[in-house]
Parts: sequence; C-alpha cells; structure tokens
Amino acid sequence: MLSATEKIGFASFRPCVFFILAVAVAACAQDMEGDSNSQPMQKLSLQAAIRQALENNHQLKASSHSVSAQREDIGIARSYMLPRIAFDESLTRTDTPGYAFSYKMNQGRLTTADMAGAPATFNDPGYINDYQTSFSVEQPIFAPQAMAGIDMSQKRFDAAAEGFGRTREQIAFSVAQSYFAVHTAGELVDAALKGVDDANEHLRISKVRYDSGLGLHSDTLRASTSLKESQQKLITAGKDLNLAQRTMGLLLGTQQSVNIEDNALEINVKQIQYYIAAAVSRGDIKSAKHSIEAAKKNVDFASAEYLPVLGVKGSYQLDDHSSMLGSEGDSWMGVLFMRWYLFDGFRRDHQQAKAKFQVAQAKESLLELEDAISYRIYQAYLTIDEMHKNVLLAKSSLETANEGVRLVRERYENSLSPLVDLLDAQLMLDHARTNLAIKENQYRIAGISLYFESGTILKELGIE
Repeated sequence: MLSATEKIGFASFRPCVFFILAVAVAACAQDMEGDSNSQPMQKLSLQAAIRQALENNHQLKASSHSVSAQREDIGIARSYMLPRIAFDESLTRTDTPGYAFSYKMNQGRLTTADMAGAPATFNDPGYINDYQTSFSVEQPIFAPQAMAGIDMSQKRFDAAAEGFGRTREQIAFSVAQSYFAVHTAGELVDAALKGVDDANEHLRISKVRYDSGLGLHSDTLRASTSLKESQQKLITAGKDLNLAQRTMGLLLGTQQSVNIEDNALEINVKQIQYYIAAAVSRGDIKSAKHSIEAAKKNVDFASAEYLPVLGVKGSYQLDDHSSMLGSEGDSWMGVLFMRWYLFDGFRRDHQQAKAKFQVAQAKESLLELEDAISYRIYQAYLTIDEMHKNVLLAKSSLETANEGVRLVRERYENSLSPLVDLLDAQLMLDHARTNLAIKENQYRIAGISLYFESGTILKELGIE
C-alpha cells in the first residue's frame, strides 16, 4: 500500500510521464516522416528562401508561362502581315455541264470529238472526275488593322511582363511572412517550454510544502492542473510550428517542411517620401500604364477597320482525271485585290466607342491604384512606429511579469501568499512571453509590408 504522501507524489508525477510519452511519440512520428521522405529538413536564411521561391514557386512559374503565352500574341498578330501559303488537294465528281466542260479543258483532254456531238455532248456530258492540286500564296500589302494589332499585342505583353515583376515581389512578401511565422512559432514553443518548466517548479514547491506539513493538498492539485495546461499549450505550439514550416515549404515549391536560420531581420526605415517616390516604379503601376497604351492601340485597331485592305495572291493548279497529284493539265493565276467594307451594321462604330471607354476605364484604374498605394504606404509607415512602441512595451511587460513571479514565489514559499496568486502571476508571465513574440513578429511584418507596398522589397532584402 502507498502512503498518502507517496500517492500525492505519484499523482503529481503521472502527468509528467504522460507528457514525456506524448513528446516521444511525436518525435518518433516526425522521425518516421523524415525517413519516408528521405530528406533532411532544409534550414535557410530569409534571402536564400526567397531566392529558392523565385526559382521554384509553382504560382510564379505559372505566371511566367502566362507571360510567355502573351508574348506569342505578338507573333500571331505579326503573322497577318506575312504571306500565307496553302496546298489543296480535292476530288470532284460531277455531271454538271459547265463544270464537266471546264474540268476537261483544265485537264487538257478536250478534243474535236467532244465537239462532234454538240450540243448534245455539251448538255449531257456524263460524269467526270477531277483531281485538283493547287498551291496558293496570299500577301497583304496594306492591312491597317493587322498593323495596329501588332502594336496592341506588344503593349499587352509589356503590361504582362511588368505585372510578372510585381508577382515576384508578392511571392517574396509571402515567403517573408511565412519565414517570420516560423520564427514566431519557434518563439512560442520556447515560451511554452519555459511555461512548462515554471509549472513543474511550482508543482515541486507545492509538493515540498505539502510534504513538510506547510502546504495544502489543494495547492498540489492546482499546480498539477496548471502543469497540464502548460503542456497542452506546448503541444499546440509544436503543432503550429510544424504547420508553419510545411507552409514555408509550399511557397518554396516543395512538399517538405523548411526550417529557418535564427537571425533577426533589421528593419531600416527611411523617410516616407522615399517610399512614395519609389512606388512609381512598382510593377503593377508600370503594367497599368502599358495597359492604357494597349487600350489606345485598341482604338486604332477598331478605327483601322474603316480602311480598305490591299493584297496580292497567286496560285498554281494541276488537274487530272485519274490520280491525285496528277498533271494532265496545269494553270496559274495572279490576283491584285482590294477589300473594303462600306457598311457592316454599325459594328465598327460600336467597337470604336467601346475601345474609347476602355481607355478611360484604364486611366481611372491607374489613378485608383496610385491612390491606394499611397494610402497603404502611409498605413504601413504608421504601423511600423506603432509596432516598435508595442515591442518596447511588451519587453517591459515581460520584465515586470518575471519580477512579479519571482516575488510572489518567494512570498508563497514563506507562506505569505496563496498558490492562486503565484498561478495568476505565472499566467501573466506566460501571456507576456507570448505577447512579446507576437509583437516582434508584427513589427517585422510591418517593415516588410512597407518594403512591399513601395516596391522596394527585393532591393531592401538584397535579392536584387
């Protein structure tokens, strides 16, 4: 039989045993995952992580392919100004008098015998086969809509290329956010570990006091409950850290978790005018300006349809009555043509009006974007100052919370304060540790946000 003291000791020790077993199981599972992946976890600096993402991020690769596809539109538009060469092979079987007579002439088989029975042989010639082989070439000489289409495609490609530059900055910003999320998750794990250590110490002190007859059994129960709560926080913090590392891996284009190097980013803040001036070179602003130019070219494209199209075409033709690619007869033809649509149901008028409205829309969208960027830079600039002050206050709070726990613990050990006061002080200390980690992360994110909104993120982080 166990004595009352031994029972209390075992009850106090049991949650520690369960916690150690849980941690061991989690570690084994992590080791098994590592073995199955056969790859150690990468440990990267912020700059290395961003560079890897700029090379391997799937969203960025998809955007790159989209820009490349946009570039092909230039070649498509240019193709309308180049010659078109065609090869045709057809078989016709008919007893239509006009066709039968002309096909026989094209085949070079018309003889005086065909004239002998006229007009009966003309009116009822019987069926005839014609294998026709032709090579044709068509070359535009004056095609104003095609020329406007080339310019419009070029401007659209320029807009897409500049937009891709902004996408790169967005990926860099997302990686930085994820990087600091991993850093913060690690800080929260450390804070939770310290909380567990403190809770273990409180449980030890309460047990010692109870064993010596100076404490209450309820104190050991409260301390044990506090320890379990601290252990739960540690488990949750560990899970959050694993998820943050896996999220980082996704941004880097891998299904593996990625860890970070423990180095803090120095946030260097210049005057706000610097960031406002730098924002003019943002990729999305440049893209919007090219979009305006593309919209103007679209007006030219719609207006060009009022003009005629001039071109030349020629063909060489072979005809045979019995075989494909036969050459019983051959002929050629050259054509100079002009095509001019004089009326099309007012379609061109509406297209031109639509294009002009799209120009106005693009201009207003640019103004809206510039106003929004200016506001977000101002917001990020104020947030940095706010977060910096909050970090200082969080550090001060942590110092006072540490001192508070120390004093209350001494009072509890000397029977001057109840355990409840010590647990309340410890709860405030745990909150202060967590709050400091969060505020430091918010400060770094505020600095990165300012770099991102001003379009200087890659420059500030030394990527470009």
